[in-house]
Amino acid sequence: MPEAGPRDDDFAALLAESERSAGTEQAVRVGAVVRGRVIEIGAQSAFVAIGAKAEAVIDLAEFRDAETNAVTLSVGDQVEGTIVDDGSRSGAVVLRRTVGRGGHVPGELEQAAAHGIPVEGLVTAQNKGGFDVQIGGVRAFCPASQMDLRRAEPAEYIGKRLRFRVTRIEGGGRNIVVARRGLLEEEAAAAATALWDRLEVGAIVRGRVSSLRDFGAFVDLGGAEGLIHVSELGYGRARHPSEMLTVGQEVEAQVVKLERGDDASRARIGLSLRALAPDPWATATERFPPGTTTTGTVQRLEAFGAFVEIAPGLDGLVHVSKLTLERRVSHPRQVVNPGDTVEVTVVAVDPAKRRLSLSMVERARAAKDKVEESERRETAAAIGTLGQQGRSLGTLGDLLTASRTRPR
Repeated sequence: MPEAGPRDDDFAALLAESERSAGTEQAVRVGAVVRGRVIEIGAQSAFVAIGAKAEAVIDLAEFRDAETNAVTLSVGDQVEGTIVDDGSRSGAVVLRRTVGRGGHVPGELEQAAAHGIPVEGLVTAQNKGGFDVQIGGVRAFCPASQMDLRRAEPAEYIGKRLRFRVTRIEGGGRNIVVARRGLLEEEAAAAATALWDRLEVGAIVRGRVSSLRDFGAFVDLGGAEGLIHVSELGYGRARHPSEMLTVGQEVEAQVVKLERGDDASRARIGLSLRALAPDPWATATERFPPGTTTTGTVQRLEAFGAFVEIAPGLDGLVHVSKLTLERRVSHPRQVVNPGDTVEVTVVAVDPAKRRLSLSMVERARAAKDKVEESERRETAAAIGTLGQQGRSLGTLGDLLTASRTRPR
């Protein structure tokens, strides 16, 4: 008996590993979905070990890139497929991931309909009530309501190769109805399960903004939606999420809340953009040291003063006594209103307590002090001049004495 070469050793090792990883025996019957490891790749097919010393073949056409025609499959890869032949017809167990890729044999569509095997078709046109779909050399019809989970423009589908399920075959195969919605729902459910398995508070996730509401933005995470409440959009205040986000925008957020309900409709995922943004208070003293004059927006009014935002996330209090020098104020609304843009001077910064003390009178006070100082200097100068003039003329007594002693 010839010795086994390196290739035979590799094949045997992969087969043994596949049998171990398969665990329990997988049923070899038409319609069964099985998983296995690729143990060899031939010219047209790949051999897959599906456990219990069973092997199956799968057409490489199912793994060819549509643009480059390159095979995206390697020895050792795990694949999942549906058994379309248990060996009784061709002598080998045959797997399919999707019927219709690389052509199909007669009877495959009936098998796909009977066992729920996905088929691949090219959406060629829109018609009354739905779309024309070409599957191999067969024309099928997909109702508009079964094309997607959400309605979209027909141009989103026409010209694309998509996966469907065969729901009805009539007239000896002349009338074929397919649907895509059920597949998408299953894929979404599987994605949701995988997503929830890896979700935890503090995790960083990526998603796409799916809709905007007054209270926040919904983000599609690929299997489930999370909500970014308007208060978690950032450190700055937003009146509406549309001020910061747009539908379709990709975002990175942190999970801040998880509620696993009894079903998907009760599950809640709370997200935050604010948690990933730099804290503006960390650099507040460097950016706005005491004495800095800047502009800000009045956010709200209280009896004791007005809160002014001078940068996103940085609010400061202008005490009622520092709103104006012109008159005594009993309430801030006598001077400002929410939304007003005002000039303020930073009086004090306390990052630890996240407090800013602001004033709206510092410039006016400085100008007033400057005027008063100028007036004091002018007064002093005037008094000095009069003093010098007095010393040059002498007193009234000096004048009288001088007049008596003057010769006649």
